[in-house]
Amino acid sequence: MKLILREDVENLGRGGEVVDVKPGYGRNFLLPRGLAVMANPKNVRELEHQKAIASAKAAKMKASALDVAEALAARGLQIDRRSIDLAEPIKTVGDFEVPVKLHSEVVGKAKVKVEAEA
Repeated sequence: MKLILREDVENLGRGGEVVDVKPGYGRNFLLPRGLAVMANPKNVRELEHQKAIASAKAAKMKASALDVAEALAARGLQIDRRSIDLAEPIKTVGDFEVPVKLHSEVVGKAKVKVEAEA
């Protein structure tokens, strides 16, 4: 099943790409959530127009995410746990740098200090 992604979908593709997915995944997940549309001639023509809009939006979000990363680092604010990208759990005491995914192209780093309980 060929679909055009309307938004970035992790492990599948970026918004505006034509992807080939299994029919069940497209029919039951991507289409009902509005993440993709069928790749018919009308939608392919519209894709060209949407690509220009999507690239401007992505550039604006990337700049915004960089600003957020700087503000978080300067103020030590809490970060949503879903944006923390740990490869494996931290099980030892010490100082660690933890990657924080703010945007598909922007990954910040947060310093974490793990101490033993008294």
